Amino acid sequence: MNVLLINPPYFNSKYKFIGLVAPPLGIAYMAAVLEENDIDVKIIDAAALEMSWETLETEIKTISPDLVAITALTPTIDKALQTAELAKKTCPQATVVMGGYHPTFNHQEMLEKDYVDIVVMGEGEYTLLDLVETLDKGGDLKNVLGIAYEGGVNPPRPLIEDLDELPFPARHLLPMDSYKILNMKLHTATLISGRGCPMQCSFCASAALHGRKLRMRSPKNVVDEMEHLINDHDSGMIAFMDDTFTLRPSVVEEICDEIMRRDIDVYWGCTARADTLSEKLLRKMSDSGCITMFLGVESADQQQLDRVNKQLTIEKIRQAFKLSRENDIRTIASVVLGMPGDTKESIERTIKFVRELNPSYALFSLATPYPGTRFYQEAVQDNLIKVKDWSKYTLLSPVLETVDCSLDELKTMQKKAFRQFYLRPIYLMKQVRMDGPILLKTVAAMIKEV
Repeated sequence: MNVLLINPPYFNSKYKFIGLVAPPLGIAYMAAVLEENDIDVKIIDAAALEMSWETLETEIKTISPDLVAITALTPTIDKALQTAELAKKTCPQATVVMGGYHPTFNHQEMLEKDYVDIVVMGEGEYTLLDLVETLDKGGDLKNVLGIAYEGGVNPPRPLIEDLDELPFPARHLLPMDSYKILNMKLHTATLISGRGCPMQCSFCASAALHGRKLRMRSPKNVVDEMEHLINDHDSGMIAFMDDTFTLRPSVVEEICDEIMRRDIDVYWGCTARADTLSEKLLRKMSDSGCITMFLGVESADQQQLDRVNKQLTIEKIRQAFKLSRENDIRTIASVVLGMPGDTKESIERTIKFVRELNPSYALFSLATPYPGTRFYQEAVQDNLIKVKDWSKYTLLSPVLETVDCSLDELKTMQKKAFRQFYLRPIYLMKQVRMDGPILLKTVAAMIKEV
C-alpha cells in the first residue's frame, strides 16, 4: 500500500515572529514506523514549503496514494479539511484519514465531511500502522484500536510505554533545509525526550492527548538521536519540543552529562518550567550547549495563575529568569492575555511584569480555549466564546471577552504589549549586540503580523 502523509498549507503560525518553522514530528514518527514495516510512505510538508494548492494537487496526483493521512491542529483544521477534500477529488480511490489534536477531540465533526473516511485519535504511530495493514488485507476496521469511522468509534489504543522502541522520525522524507529557529541559518532540527504531562494547566491539551503520566526516553536514546541529527542532517541547532523538557531535572542532567561525555558540539534549546530550574541545572545545561529556553509566564497575577492551575508562584518565575541570565541562556517568555478573570488593570500589570523579567524575547498570546482542555469546557459552559471560526484560534486573534475587555480592546492591548516590549531603545541596543540582524528581522515581523 502506498501512503502519503501531509502537513497542510498554513501561513499564520504564532511562532513565525520568532523565526520558528518546525518539522511535523508527529507524522515523521508515523512515517518511520511505516517504513520499519516495509510500507511505502512519503511526506509532503506543505506548510514549511509554503506550497500553493495547485502545487499540492499536482504532488498528490503524481504520488497517487492508496491512503492519505493529514495532520491538524485547531487553527489549521480548515486547511486540513481543504487538503482532505483536494486529496479525495484528486485520488477518489484513496482512503482519507485525519489525525492530530483537533480531529482527536472532534472526530464526529470530521466524519460529517464526505471526503473524510477515518479519524485516528491520540498517538498515531501504531494506530496508523494497524489501519494500513488492516485495509491492505481487507480486514475489519472494528479491530483497529484508536479510530473513528462511519461505522462507529473504537476503543482507544493504549499509550506507548517504552518510547525508546520507536524509530527516529523519518526526517529524510522532510525538507530539512526549510526549518529554522530565531531565523538562524544553522540547519535546525527538533526532537522530543518524552510525552505526557502530570501538570494540570487548564489551557493545555497535551495531557488529554498524551496522558498525565510522563513517559521519558532514556538519556542515551535521546543523545543518540542528537548525534544522528548532527551527523546525518548537519544540524547545528536542536530544539527539544517537549511540553516541558525540564519536568524531571535529574533526567535533564543525565542528558547534559551524556552530551558532554561524547564531546558533542551543538547549540540546543528547550521548554522549561520556572520551578524546575536551579543554578546547578542551568549551569550544566549551558555548559552542554543550551542557549535558549521557552518559559511559561502566563500572568503577573497570582490569582490568575492559581485559576488556571499553573501551580507556580510569581517569585519562582522571577528567580528563573534571573538564573537564566546569569548562566547566559536566552529566554523566551510566553504570556497569555485575556484569560477569564483578567481585567485591563491585570493585563497592564502582566505587560509591565514581563519587561521587568527582562527576557530575550516575549510572546504575548491571547487566551484561546482549545478543544480537549478544561478551559474549553468551562468557556463553553459559561458561554464565553464569541468566535466560532477555528481558523481564528491562532493565539493572535481574540475569541473570548473578559470582565471589562471587548475583543477589539484585547487585540489593542496585545499590540501594545508587543510594542512596549520590543520597541525600547535599551532593549534593542542590548539585544542587537547579542543577536544582530536576527533580532531586527524578528521585530520587523512582529510589527507586521500583530
